Amino acid sequence: MFEISDKPITTEQVNKAVLGPGQGAIVNFVGVVRDHSRGQKVIELEYFAYKGMAEKKLRQIGDEIKKNWGLDAVAIVHRVGRLQIGDNAVVIAVASPHRAEAFEACKYAIDRIKQIVPIWKKEYGEGGAEWVEECHVQVGEAPQRS
Repeated sequence: MFEISDKPITTEQVNKAVLGPGQGAIVNFVGVVRDHSRGQKVIELEYFAYKGMAEKKLRQIGDEIKKNWGLDAVAIVHRVGRLQIGDNAVVIAVASPHRAEAFEACKYAIDRIKQIVPIWKKEYGEGGAEWVEECHVQVGEAPQRS
């Protein structure tokens, strides 16, 4: 499951996509909309994505995790549209037989999303709206696991 969605996301729905009889651990990362950013109050956020390319890049991250850790039980869902404080913006689930690999791969996934997935964020605060640099799209090979 590698999706860009305009619907609310739950950890339960994402975890179902990775749960299997050989999995001993599921590690989640849940990015939640907070009420402040860069010293300013945030009222709400709006995410935009180039959906087709973003989903392709999310799948690429899953492929990189499979290559680097041997794990193929990965699911990533990122929300777009207007989100309120406390809403889930992104949910990542990585399942593995053992926890260490799942933790490493989950951290890799969120870091990699920030690097290559075409998603943009606009923050709405008391002073108005402001675009926030999120995606640092880079060309080239994925970093290898050390």
